[in-house]
Amino acid sequence: MSAMRILVIEDETAIADFVQRGLQAEGYAVAVASDGIEGERRALHEDVDLVILDVMLPGRDGLEVLASIRRVKPELPVVMLSARATVDDRVAGLDGGATDYVTKPFSFDELAARVRAHLRRPRQRDATTLSAAGIELDLLSRKVRRDGVELRLSAREFDLLAYFLRHPDQALSRQQILSAVWGYDFDPGTNVVEVYIRYLRRKLELPGKPAPIDTLRSVGYRLTTRS
Repeated sequence: MSAMRILVIEDETAIADFVQRGLQAEGYAVAVASDGIEGERRALHEDVDLVILDVMLPGRDGLEVLASIRRVKPELPVVMLSARATVDDRVAGLDGGATDYVTKPFSFDELAARVRAHLRRPRQRDATTLSAAGIELDLLSRKVRRDGVELRLSAREFDLLAYFLRHPDQALSRQQILSAVWGYDFDPGTNVVEVYIRYLRRKLELPGKPAPIDTLRSVGYRLTTRS
């Protein structure tokens, strides 16, 4: 079985070498691009399973590269790396289509764990839709249907549902949801997850069919595909 292929787009040589050697030791095949133009070309035209993408790059900004990847390969996992650690920066990256956002300096063990998690996710190569539990979500048109009924979701509700659909039948903690959908570190004072879960459930409900999002006491939430 061939090794999973990872493309690292990073202009800081020390960081690129550190990540490349670490991931190779984990058994991955790793290529490195040192600027945004080369990185974009390789991400779009080479067969890669995951991209690690710096935000600040020469030639072409990381967010521009991300936008190009999302247009052509909407399901390719992209982990952003950045020294920009504010909530607004992380939200910009995640709203731009990043699968994950890791701030510098970072622990290699944490980065490797995130890479493993994203590569474990079942995905159809170059698929433009996510589906489970009778729900179909189109990543390009941003339309959502449940059992053929079109649903109108806000941008945040759409992103939250997409995250659930990428993890069907998996227990997801409130912290995981906050990080992936809002880009926040864990904040015990915010109830934004609970609020948007409530909004989403209301819109997913159909006559005789409750929303397929379960609350797991002391754990979090789960999109269940079993009736």
